[in-house]
Amino acid sequence: MSIFLVGGAVRDQLLNRKVIERDYLVVGATANQMLELGFNQVGKDFPVFLHPETKEEYALARTERKQGKGYTGFTCYAEPDVTIEQDLLRRDLTVNAMALAQDGNIIDPYNGQTDLNARILRHVSPAFSEDPLRVLRVARFAARYYQYGFTVADETMDLMAKIANTDELNALSAERVWKEFERALGEPNPEVFIQILRACGALSRLWPELNKLWGVPNPANHHPEICSGEHTILVLKQAVSLSDDPKVRFAALCHDLGKGETPKENWPKHHGHEYSGKVVIEQSAKRLKVPNEYKLLALKACELHLKVHQAFELKPSTLLRLLEQCEIYRRPTLINTILQVCLADARGRQGNEDADYPQQNYLLKLADTVREVTAKQFIEQGIQGKAIKEKMDALRMSLIAEVKNTYSAH
Repeated sequence: MSIFLVGGAVRDQLLNRKVIERDYLVVGATANQMLELGFNQVGKDFPVFLHPETKEEYALARTERKQGKGYTGFTCYAEPDVTIEQDLLRRDLTVNAMALAQDGNIIDPYNGQTDLNARILRHVSPAFSEDPLRVLRVARFAARYYQYGFTVADETMDLMAKIANTDELNALSAERVWKEFERALGEPNPEVFIQILRACGALSRLWPELNKLWGVPNPANHHPEICSGEHTILVLKQAVSLSDDPKVRFAALCHDLGKGETPKENWPKHHGHEYSGKVVIEQSAKRLKVPNEYKLLALKACELHLKVHQAFELKPSTLLRLLEQCEIYRRPTLINTILQVCLADARGRQGNEDADYPQQNYLLKLADTVREVTAKQFIEQGIQGKAIKEKMDALRMSLIAEVKNTYSAH
């Protein structure tokens, strides 16, 4: 029995990047031997075991053969005669197909170190195309390691395009697709994930509503970058600089989805896209099984971003309605994330990257002011029923007007 550290831990160690989790490969052992040593088996499709103390994963060396569609259609062979080279051959990328022996030697039969030094993400073998989930994984790795200068090899992009051109991606469950999207949104450069998927043709299959934005023009005076898809990428990059919250980044991707529904004869104008976009978000979220908290922020940012941009032009009653749409009483932190998306939208235009956005502090000030109004004083005056709400709203609008005048004076 030989034990090796494998995969991402070896890759990140060689990159001097913090190793988050360690996976181990066991060569020359049986499942019974692992159980006798006190390991707990957790893998159903192939033998994976948890160490009795560290709880780290130890997998028996295995080979796989494609039997059906998707990423689950494999039969697995995991007997003691499987070599480490055979196990590493079935992995996705050369930089993930290295193993570290207990004596410190690196087993690297597929030139992972060469590709690591050249900053290239390259598939190990033609078997790469047997697992459609790898299209998303490679795009996610590209988003993670872009900061180190990594790019995807041309021949790997060609394979990804071939996969995208079949119905294999359709065999992936919505849950697995969303999991990859969610993880990619947490990477340092999630825009690279979207760009890679689009370049290989996978985005049009997985998220056609987003893919439609490329080629849809905007008025040049507001959008020097013209293209709605390019604008969305710029907004996502701004969202990354403003927040680590993947929900904010998802909402940035969704804020202009309605522009893909505008009839061509109306281009480059998109009147009402904030409302048509809500329908598209609901449609996308249902198909991708997007969690409700992601969908809620995306819907709010889509519907309200134009009003937020126009905040200084709105009258007190409209401002109060806007604050209520941000659910400032029931979800007091929601307005913060909505405003982050709006700020990302305002700055996600060529030449606007460092623009001031006073609407953010203005609306946060208004929200704090409005929240201070309670029913108590009106109840003490003997006011009852609907009249309480009317009095509270009248006071709120009066306070909004005072703050508005203060800002106007500046």
